[in-house]
Amino acid sequence: MAQAHFPASPVKESHSFAGFHADRQLKAEDVQEAYVEQKDRLVGAIDSTKTILDDIRAFNKEKWVVRYPQLKEQPEQEELSQQQPAPTNRRKAVRRSLSFADDPSFEAEVFVAQREGFNRSFTLSSIADSLNEEEESDDPTPKSGQGSSSNDDSDRLLPPSDFNVLRLDLKLGAHNASTAASLVSQLEKSSIANLLDDRISTSINHIDKLRLRVEDTSSKVLVTGDLNAGKSTFVNALLRREVMPVDQQPCTTAFCEVHDAAENQGKEEVHLLKEGVVYNINDESTFTRGAIPDLEEIVAENEDTNRMIKLYLADTRAPSESLLNNGVVDISLIDAPGLNRDSIKTTAVFARQEEIDVVVFVVSAENHFTLSAKEFLWNASNEKAYLFIVVNKYDQIKNKDKCRRLVLEQIKQLSPRTYEDADDLVHFVDSAAALQPFTANPSFDDLEQSLRSFVLVKRSKSKLQPVSTYLANLLTDIELLAGANAIVADSELQHAREELSQARPVLDKMKSGRDALDTALESVEEDNVAKASNKTKTLLNNALELVGQGQLGVKKPLIPMPTYPGLLGLWDYTRDVRRALLASVDCAVRMAEDEARMTTTDGVTKIKQLGEDYLPEGVERSKRVFMPEAMFSVARRNRNGTKSRRSSTHGHIGGAIVAGGLHGLGIGLAQRSDLLETTFFDIFDVHHQLSIHFGEEKAAAEEETSSTPTALGLVSVGVGALTMVGGKAIGARAMIEGIVRITDLLGNETARKWAAPVLGAVTIGLTAYFVLELPSSIPRTVGRRVRASILRGDGTEGELQFVDAHASRISRETRKVLRLASWDLRERFHGAMEDRVTEVRSAEELEKKALGAKEWFECVGQKTGKIRDEAKLEAIGA
Repeated sequence: MAQAHFPASPVKESHSFAGFHADRQLKAEDVQEAYVEQKDRLVGAIDSTKTILDDIRAFNKEKWVVRYPQLKEQPEQEELSQQQPAPTNRRKAVRRSLSFADDPSFEAEVFVAQREGFNRSFTLSSIADSLNEEEESDDPTPKSGQGSSSNDDSDRLLPPSDFNVLRLDLKLGAHNASTAASLVSQLEKSSIANLLDDRISTSINHIDKLRLRVEDTSSKVLVTGDLNAGKSTFVNALLRREVMPVDQQPCTTAFCEVHDAAENQGKEEVHLLKEGVVYNINDESTFTRGAIPDLEEIVAENEDTNRMIKLYLADTRAPSESLLNNGVVDISLIDAPGLNRDSIKTTAVFARQEEIDVVVFVVSAENHFTLSAKEFLWNASNEKAYLFIVVNKYDQIKNKDKCRRLVLEQIKQLSPRTYEDADDLVHFVDSAAALQPFTANPSFDDLEQSLRSFVLVKRSKSKLQPVSTYLANLLTDIELLAGANAIVADSELQHAREELSQARPVLDKMKSGRDALDTALESVEEDNVAKASNKTKTLLNNALELVGQGQLGVKKPLIPMPTYPGLLGLWDYTRDVRRALLASVDCAVRMAEDEARMTTTDGVTKIKQLGEDYLPEGVERSKRVFMPEAMFSVARRNRNGTKSRRSSTHGHIGGAIVAGGLHGLGIGLAQRSDLLETTFFDIFDVHHQLSIHFGEEKAAAEEETSSTPTALGLVSVGVGALTMVGGKAIGARAMIEGIVRITDLLGNETARKWAAPVLGAVTIGLTAYFVLELPSSIPRTVGRRVRASILRGDGTEGELQFVDAHASRISRETRKVLRLASWDLRERFHGAMEDRVTEVRSAEELEKKALGAKEWFECVGQKTGKIRDEAKLEAIGA
């Protein structure tokens, strides 16, 4: 694809043409020597520029996404300049706003100033850098890493406006009215970088062709213009013979390239090039021969094709008069189709620019410059600052002054350099009149001499200077690209360092506090678990101690202690006392659970505070809500799928066999029928009394909870009654001895007289016992039996104590909650630390990458300045 150019400010040259009469006085050897010297410098600059472009493409793909910058004028430039003056060590410093199409959020104010010695080479730096450099302008020592130039200005070189050669068209919308954001807002940086890479690739292909053109010893002169402008007539006039077909309708529909017949062994003929093969004058398979008189017919037959036609003509004029047979260099004249014939032909003309040394643009004096002509000249001026313009059919214009004025005004807008040298480059002629034999035509003679001087004597200007112009524009675009990317790289470098300054201390603090956090969490967990366990043991031990004394285990039980109903309700009274005492133990268990809930809540609060102390800012805190009432409950699903909870106090202690053996005595005691069963021993605790009076406490304790009555037990019921009654009156031992002697006494008549009073006393004692002692002794008896049944199992090995079982269950529940909260905090802490590690690593990588990019782009700016200095581009063609 051919290189497309866009209208922009071309490289300006301050030198004007001298008259061609002065050029004739130059020696041919001196001209050729100067030409070769400038050509060598230009070829070296082309090679160096291509190397830079290749490096940019590689850098763009492998290391850094090259950004596409835009420079905009500040709307309040005057006000800002008053507040902060521009640097005084630069010429024509202008404040601009630097932004990027793919990142509208980035914007930086910069100074753009023209450097001395270059017409389109500008320096760009940030506001702060410019002021710092102004303060240090008295120091002649250059900073390290900076290159030198003719004026010791080592800043990046940038143009005062947009790109010229590397311009990307990022605008969309009706009439091109939308901004670049209308397209690039949805593009990634890499997408624009790829577009830029394609443009750079196209530029590399273009400068490859430019190099071939510079190395080519011949010169190609393209004659183009609008339809019916008289291009073919002009070519015939230059050749002084009618060769090209001429008609009022367009005749030239193909590119006709005219060469000196000396290149074809002196033979005049037409070579019709074949498509798809490279032309070789010595290989007839690459072309078809034809005769000069048949040229019009050949052109007509190939009207619908894009085949190239080469003509070899002999010019019998002297070398001093002939353009083809000039005796200096080989010249070819290319007669191109009209620009506004069709889009394909116009595109072909545009594409041939890169291989053309001199453009001779023929414009009709009647029509002036059409839109196609203006577009072509705008694009041509991107490379060729000087164009040779022929205003044809001038003799047919009546008001010649007006025509000249209007045409020159248009040329001034289209090609300013051409306008400055209009005396030598703009000619008003009538080509048809020049073909009239024996007719003087001084205006055309002047044109021909000026064209010969421009093509032959001033070859550096006509052949090398366009390449130099394009190269200078390309270098300027590279400087803009490199300078802007160096600024954005520096911005990202500062951003990365700022992130590191914030992230590194946080990461270091987290690393140093990781062990401390683990220790604190373990301490909170263990302390609160131990606290819950100790409180549980204390509460339950106190409750069981009170129950053993016949009192309720808690102050405010759910079931109060029943009142004594009398002898007739003795059995129900005993059962109610047992139920009340068991309920008080259950209440003590629930109180222990409530204390554990409070202890757990305190632990969760401490863990949350540890999260506030150890988690860095910006890390989301836990949103878990601790519900103490959910502790000690088991979640079950109902038939309808909903969850329900029941307290674990209505089940077994983790399924273990606790006091009470296989019945799982331990939780929900007051609801268990097996524990509510009342026995005779709840009223008369014979074993307890025997252990007190006979010192057989150990043996009796082993029989206290026996549920199967024995013969000895049945016999001891009566003895126990007598013992208790007699014990209150005369003592238990004496009572027993008296009973032994009763038999002897009954045999005595006198003793029988005393039987009635003794039996009365016994009756009175038993009555007092049932009325006065039973209401207070039954709670103590039941309490002792309940406490003993809770603390002791069924006599099997491996018994699990009631208090320890509850302490283990409650502490286990507390540990589960605290461990979950600790795990959540640890996970958040570890996740936050991993995020900080990733953040630090990313910032370090960005810092390294941005620093490398900044240094690399600054080096590119220095290389472009070195190319300018060594090639002396501004002097080529001067």
